[in-house]
Amino acid sequence: MTADTPTKRLTARGAKTRERIVDAAADLMYVRGIGATTLDDVLAASGASKSQLYRHFANKDEVVRAVIVRMGEHVIQREQNALGRVSTMAGLRRWRDALVQNNALRHGAYGCALGSFASEVADHDDIARATLQALFSEWNTLLTAALKRLQENGALPQDAPVDELATGLLGALQGGYLLAQTAHDVTPMATSIDMALAHIQGLSAR
Repeated sequence: MTADTPTKRLTARGAKTRERIVDAAADLMYVRGIGATTLDDVLAASGASKSQLYRHFANKDEVVRAVIVRMGEHVIQREQNALGRVSTMAGLRRWRDALVQNNALRHGAYGCALGSFASEVADHDDIARATLQALFSEWNTLLTAALKRLQENGALPQDAPVDELATGLLGALQGGYLLAQTAHDVTPMATSIDMALAHIQGLSAR
């Protein structure tokens, strides 16, 4: 069972109420942060009553866990769509451009949802941390698969450490999100990813 899985079967009406609560909480927590979002805020934004909220969630931690799963689904689906057919350096750069341009629309504000949530919950909620770890692992696997396709096409040497390169690229992306969020400027994010991609391309040149 994931953190977003109800413990009992819901009616259609109950499922819609739960979904409305999670969606409202996700929007608030992404923009304000988890710590600055109260359950009263979630109730006001979702239009749910306290009895409805507590029918689905015992406490705020359970709401947060459901939000992480929901946001994780969105992020991983986006990355599957973006990385699923990448097999060239040009494809990786298009992936980079889409992420940077999307973040530029917010002037770098809010950062990556998964990275922001990890910074708030990883040290005090092992269930949420494990969910985030699994999501980052899945993201890393998508990057590794893309780099392996570059190998198959001859764009990377066969001895290139694709697992480590994927981890480094994901780290550059997450660090770039944080720097952009702090500066409210997407330039540090673009620079971070570009440095990682330059390293990857440099392996091919050698």
